[in-house]
Amino acid sequence: MPSRVIAASYNVSATQVRKAHRPLRRPQLGRFLLIALALLFLGVFLVLPLLAVFVEALAKGVRVYLTAISDPMAWAAVKLTLLVAATAVPLNLVFGVAAAWAIAKFEFRGKSILITLIDLPFAVSPVIAGLIFILIFGTHGWFGGYLRDHHIRVVFAVPGIVLATIFVTFPFIARELIPVMQAQGKDDEETALSLGATGWQTFWRVTLPNIRWGLLYGVLLCNARAKGEFGAVSVVSGHVRGLTNTMPLHVEILYNEYNYTAAFAVASLLALLALVTLAGKSILESRQPELRHAARPPRDRTRRENA
Repeated sequence: MPSRVIAASYNVSATQVRKAHRPLRRPQLGRFLLIALALLFLGVFLVLPLLAVFVEALAKGVRVYLTAISDPMAWAAVKLTLLVAATAVPLNLVFGVAAAWAIAKFEFRGKSILITLIDLPFAVSPVIAGLIFILIFGTHGWFGGYLRDHHIRVVFAVPGIVLATIFVTFPFIARELIPVMQAQGKDDEETALSLGATGWQTFWRVTLPNIRWGLLYGVLLCNARAKGEFGAVSVVSGHVRGLTNTMPLHVEILYNEYNYTAAFAVASLLALLALVTLAGKSILESRQPELRHAARPPRDRTRRENA
């Protein structure tokens, strides 16, 4: 009799264990609908417009396409776009690293104000940003008389385009680095300084290796925004063909002139740059485990390594 009771209780326990370890049934229909909705949204608003750009660019043949992108005005727009990006991104790199280091590693008065100023371009319309530079450096602006007397042109010239691009893009690198540096803390830098390292040695050998992937990610986003900026650049450029037209502005002019093939051809170059940026973003995201390891607090890392 006791053996029967024990066997029955064992069978009941085994049944309960099997039920407990049985995989939960997920709502398959709901999951399928969510995935289908997401794919439909991406297809309609991202994939189809991208395909339409290349289809329209090649609608009249490859020869017409090559003629459109080899036009001197188109090449001038491409060169100016690359020049502006090559100037704005390094300057934002220096500012972003310095601002992130100051915010993450030090406590000082006005820290919240600095963070607010970094986020300012996200809140201000790019067109308003362009108008600000017109009011400051324009002919009737604050410094307009001085610049005119010394034959210095800022607005409706390359310097104005660079300034507007810097203003619009400077939050990207700082905003990528601040959380990474805050998560890392100050222990590594303080240890290096206590061992006799100088400030520059600490930055190059301790801080920079820990933030390199976050830094590259921020540079990638900043570069993408610099090449595709339209609103602020449109206000300060003056739309002078061959001189102050970037690629987005050149596309607008060609489209307004009903030269659709050339407009879509130049737009396809911008799309290719976007695809290259997307590929770089994917490569950096593939290194995300290493980025998370770099962002892990030092005590947590030490505990895991000792374990």
